[in-house]
Amino acid sequence: MSLTDFFVNLLSFFPGEVVVLFLSMVPIVELRGALPVALLYYRYSIPKAYILSVVGNMIPIPFLLRFFPDVERYLRRYPRWERFFNWLFSRTRRRAEGKIERYEKLGLMVFVAIPLPITGAWTGTVVAYLFGIDFSSSLLYIFLGVLIAGVIVLTISLSGILYGAVGIALLVVAAYAAGILGGKNTHR
Repeated sequence: MSLTDFFVNLLSFFPGEVVVLFLSMVPIVELRGALPVALLYYRYSIPKAYILSVVGNMIPIPFLLRFFPDVERYLRRYPRWERFFNWLFSRTRRRAEGKIERYEKLGLMVFVAIPLPITGAWTGTVVAYLFGIDFSSSLLYIFLGVLIAGVIVLTISLSGILYGAVGIALLVVAAYAAGILGGKNTHR
């Protein structure tokens, strides 16, 4: 049995709604992978596919926001994890310095909204924690980012990769122009 056969059999074992919700909860896959599966594999209607994917993507986020500090404190007792967190936090702060601090909530939303493998609700949760954005604001802006990412992924899934890529490019250019993701900080 090939790996493809294994996954197709696994997908047919569970109801489609459960598979889409589960895929949406998985880091890296998130809504970006679940929404096309819902539309193209299960042939769900646009509203059903969108809602299942957004809900699934958001299910773990309140728990991650609440328990990440506790998990980090626990894992830091081990030298390898201590080094990992020091590296991760240092790198993230360096890359986002000035932008997240200045545009913290809007920057978080745009970061989550861009449907690339290293962005999304899970990574947005870590960014929110690192920059001390409060729980309710983090949850709201991550949710808004997931909604926007859903529209972009829906556009890609329905109209093809070219139009979706143009949509992502326009969002990235707009974010750079606003100074959220990079570029020179003209207000200092």
